[in-house]
Amino acid sequence: MDSIDRMKDKIKRILSHREKKVIVDDKLRPSGIILPIFCKDKKYHVLFTKRSQKVAHHKGQISFPGGAYEKGDRTLRVTAVRESCEEIGIKSEDVEILGELDDAITTSMFVITPFVGFIPYPYEFTISTDEIEEIMEIPIHDLLDESKCKEELRTFEEGPCTAYFFEYENHVIWGATAQILKQFLDLVFRD
Repeated sequence: MDSIDRMKDKIKRILSHREKKVIVDDKLRPSGIILPIFCKDKKYHVLFTKRSQKVAHHKGQISFPGGAYEKGDRTLRVTAVRESCEEIGIKSEDVEILGELDDAITTSMFVITPFVGFIPYPYEFTISTDEIEEIMEIPIHDLLDESKCKEELRTFEEGPCTAYFFEYENHVIWGATAQILKQFLDLVFRD
């Protein structure tokens, strides 16, 4: 078994041996995203997108590929894969879903179901410029650098909550994306 297979098995095992937090609220619009990971130069990376200024929600923010559930989608997993294909051209047969993270709520009234997916590298992405401005490949090692992760206590309608901010080069990852990323890093890479 090579190191990539060991990493995939580790992620599958961790995510399958925990109870996922599911949020059910009719006021929230369901959506699915993929947290894509891949191995490049023997280092693991996470793929992010920077949203265009043309989208309805979260203009210019760093996010994971994915989007809102549509009637034709059988599951939120189908939603996540379909939307990832539409946004950056990841084909369903090229994503190996390894498990799920906890649901997260956005300020725009979406509830996100995050799926961790392994994708091949190199990959020929096809970017929808209506939705995505750029793709970012960030080494997990850099995301684990505690000096680049800040946290603040914020108060929302539901009460106080910790908000996370990851800095990478001239970008800041925050909001639901940072919350999902933090959970993934803590579960898989911090013992």
